Amino acid sequence: MPATRFSFRLDFTPGGRLGPGKVQLLEAIGETGSISAAGRSMKMSYRRAWLLVDDLNRIFRAPLVEAQPGGAKGGGAHLTALGREIVANYRAIEAKALEAGAAEIAALRAAVSPTAPIREPGKKA
Repeated sequence: MPATRFSFRLDFTPGGRLGPGKVQLLEAIGETGSISAAGRSMKMSYRRAWLLVDDLNRIFRAPLVEAQPGGAKGGGAHLTALGREIVANYRAIEAKALEAGAAEIAALRAAVSPTAPIREPGKKA
């Protein structure tokens, strides 16, 4: 039976979007203390990671990530209290949705052809 991966995205009108990639980036920043290291761990450029962080900081009422510039002592980044709250809420919604939809997800998984073409997540066909 094919593997199934659940993900969802929230579209805030007119603001922006919050989905699995941005949440994963926030988690990586929390773990590494660095936007650059978080981006590298996700195989994205520093510029891309920084643009996503900037986008997140603009979407919400207060910044989710605070960054300190580099220099002799080095820089770094950390999640704010709101950033940690956003990640926790997103993961809670994800877990509740998976639990609530378990039977339907299993039915959809069972309906997938075993010979369906396999495509890497995030790669265009």
